[in-house]
Amino acid sequence: MAKKKVLIIVENLPVPFDSRVWKEAVSLHKDGYQVTVLCPKGKGYSKGYELLEGIHIYRHPIPHEGNSAVGYLLEYGSALLWEWFYTWWIFLRRGFHVIQGCNPPDNIFLVALPFKLFGVKYIFDHHDANPELYLSKYEKENFLYKTQVWLEKMTFRFADVVMSTNHSYKELAVSRGGLAPEDVFVVRNGPDLDTFKPVAPKPELKYGKDYLVGYVGTMSIQEGLDILIDVAQHFKQRGRRDVHFTCVGGGPGLAGLRQMVKDKNLEDIINFTGRVPDAQLLDILSTADVCVNPDKPCEMNDISTMIKIMEYMALSKPIVQFDLKEGRFSAGEAAVYASSSNGLVSDFADKIGWLLEHPDERKKMGAFGLKRVQTALAWDYSVENLLAAYKRVFSK
Repeated sequence: MAKKKVLIIVENLPVPFDSRVWKEAVSLHKDGYQVTVLCPKGKGYSKGYELLEGIHIYRHPIPHEGNSAVGYLLEYGSALLWEWFYTWWIFLRRGFHVIQGCNPPDNIFLVALPFKLFGVKYIFDHHDANPELYLSKYEKENFLYKTQVWLEKMTFRFADVVMSTNHSYKELAVSRGGLAPEDVFVVRNGPDLDTFKPVAPKPELKYGKDYLVGYVGTMSIQEGLDILIDVAQHFKQRGRRDVHFTCVGGGPGLAGLRQMVKDKNLEDIINFTGRVPDAQLLDILSTADVCVNPDKPCEMNDISTMIKIMEYMALSKPIVQFDLKEGRFSAGEAAVYASSSNGLVSDFADKIGWLLEHPDERKKMGAFGLKRVQTALAWDYSVENLLAAYKRVFSK
């Protein structure tokens, strides 16, 4: 029997750096699918083609990452053209039966539409709720916001199956997108415990301080890194010199955040590493005494699941975050929750300070988090629904 062929298109990050897409590709390949991935080039991923672990990866050029409405339009418009050309070439060269489009943005269905004439099915892998994401960044329901709403509506309309990262997103697909519940599968983005595991702490990463607070994630507006910088300033103004903050990750807001640290004279208490290799990331987080998720309270963050939460838990780290719906579902007793209303900075800082002064609680919370990941939230528990989504789309 001929292999079932899949093309996964992702615009936001290169693969395998995009860990969710890579885990999906590997899991599908292990189940017997022929998998091709189309993604952008990026730092450390400049090859136009690679064959990794049996998966064909094509990478197209991409303009400088956008950090404004116009910048995003240029970035996504250019990517759409490259995706259109590459997808036709891959179809003629290798063929595929299913296209899986991974947002953001919500325009990949435009690439997939012509292939429906050839019987190709479309799976929408719903990473971000883009209308809510736009509001979290710009706080305006303008023409560009309405464009996001329309693109999401069309994406749901032309999707044969949707894979949602949590039940809040599944509810969006059913209530806002009009899909039948049996065509929507919750495929959570948990860590791969075979590769994401703790290493020995490195005291030198604490910069001579007693405690290290760690963060990993994308450097952009809705991530709340400005709040974390203010938290570090709060500690410094209190006269505490025993805590250091290290933030790991790249993104369009990195340069601005580094400048903010410099302007506030906080270089002695907080640093931004930029994107680093996985080994260095594990060194930093394994050394951290507390890990944080300062995602600002808003509708987007309330309904979204952040992979960093499960990564912290996989390393047995206690967490401080705001009290948001999906964040609480993921972390449970592995986190303490700062107020989402008044006094964001002071309450978040107080929660960190409390944890630093209670090592037994940190250990208890870390153990709870690790057990929850091991028994419910690791990637292995998502594979069943991933394969079920593909079985569903091939049955149509």
